Amino acid sequence: MQLFPKAYIDYLVEFHASRDYFECHELLEEYWKEHPEDPLSLTWVGLIQLAVGLYHERRGNRRGAEKMLVQAERKLFMAPLAELGIKKDSLVEQLKLRITSLQTGEDRLYSDIDFLIINDEVAALCKQACEQRGLKWGTPSPLHDESIIHRHTKRDRSEVILARMEAYAAKKREREG
Repeated sequence: MQLFPKAYIDYLVEFHASRDYFECHELLEEYWKEHPEDPLSLTWVGLIQLAVGLYHERRGNRRGAEKMLVQAERKLFMAPLAELGIKKDSLVEQLKLRITSLQTGEDRLYSDIDFLIINDEVAALCKQACEQRGLKWGTPSPLHDESIIHRHTKRDRSEVILARMEAYAAKKREREG
């Protein structure tokens, strides 16, 4: 039995059930930063970039989306995705098509990307997490839900601002000290 990080399973659930790509990025980025020596580090970064790219695209930021998705595709093309229960060829092909669409300026409605899960344990963990949270796997993006579409502008940043102010004050004391 292989153990999959909870942050990864949570990422998959957010990616395929809530379609909260900002949360996907937050979850996996935190895990990645806490595990700098993880041999899947570049894979985590690729998955983070994929979520960020889709977040940008869904918001209409095609240029930002293209940049992130190109970077994600480079990493995920080299990644051992099968170890994580993802059919690599399917995901890479979807990414290539999306990148081409963005590069050619093809005018189309936003559509989600879905991973083909090929590992029974990953599928079961995702299903269980969806049931616990009252979510449905494969739900399309809520294109009219501003709280998800523009999440980065709606979140509470007070803790981040406070931490930055404290760090600035500490540096200032250090320089003056």
